[in-house]
Amino acid sequence: MAIHPLAYVCAGAQIDPTAEIGPFAYIGPDTKIGPGVHIHHHATVEGHTTLDEGCEVFPNACVGTKTQDLKWRPGTVTYVEIGPRTVIRECATIHSGTFDGSKTVIGADCLIMAYCHIAHGCVLGDNVIMSNGVQIAGECLIEHNAVIGGTTAILQFTHVGAYAMIGGGTHLRKDAPPYMVTMGVENLVVRGLNSVGIRRHANAFTPEAIAALKDAYQFLYSEGATRAAALDRIARELPRCPQIEHLLNFYANASKHGVA
Repeated sequence: MAIHPLAYVCAGAQIDPTAEIGPFAYIGPDTKIGPGVHIHHHATVEGHTTLDEGCEVFPNACVGTKTQDLKWRPGTVTYVEIGPRTVIRECATIHSGTFDGSKTVIGADCLIMAYCHIAHGCVLGDNVIMSNGVQIAGECLIEHNAVIGGTTAILQFTHVGAYAMIGGGTHLRKDAPPYMVTMGVENLVVRGLNSVGIRRHANAFTPEAIAALKDAYQFLYSEGATRAAALDRIARELPRCPQIEHLLNFYANASKHGVA
């Protein structure tokens, strides 16, 4: 175990022998630090936080700190769970849940860039990328392989779909559909299929699925039909591959904000 003598590690912290803790880092008493985790100097990991294998926390990041939600009450026990190989860059903040037993969960292989904020109760899937300065309010759901452009602000309870791309500087106050590019400040616009993201994960998509998603975008956003009519047409006319099933389920289970 490589714990620098100037690190402050509280009694009770569970730290794997292969983890590395830098100088002036603070590790709280209820934390669990997994194999190969690297916590850089001046980073903070506290609360009931678990860092899985191979995570990396950069200087001045704060992981597991108490929620800013005013509904939190003293004596409440909440959690943060970080999946394997996730990287948390400088000055990012990840807060624990609000209600007793609630969790903030981040999946495997995510990249949380500098100055990002992930509030109480958020759930991020695997391979999510958040560029610098993204601000996510509480109880949001970000599905796997989503990419969120820098300085984006995401409203509480918002849902971002799998393989979605959110343009930089977006004020996301509605759900962002999976497989598509959503952007805008005053007016949210779904610009088209996230072709770059799909190409980067080509092994997850058949040519038939890509063609079906292109048609689904046309039905929903380019032909002037009502949302209900477009979804009905997708269900009737397009092949029921996993991606189309997921798209239909996303619209059927949209948050209270509705879909962009």
